[in-house]
Amino acid sequence: MEEKIKKVLNQFRPYLNSDGGDLEFIKYEDGIVFIKLIGACESCPYKNETIKDGILRFLQEEFSEVRDVINVEL
Repeated sequence: MEEKIKKVLNQFRPYLNSDGGDLEFIKYEDGIVFIKLIGACESCPYKNETIKDGILRFLQEEFSEVRDVINVEL
């Protein structure tokens, strides 16, 4: 499942890259995808909207079992 999620996330990356950001896949566990936003996305005031309205929706279109996306701030 992780490889399938990574493949879909790679399709979303150009949207983030166009604003100077990116993401790193951390893990998938119990329906939750853990990522780390990097670059300009780290400090963006709209990062929660990007995660919930963009990345989560994008993943849920492909995988009904994905329930949430969490940004891991290390």
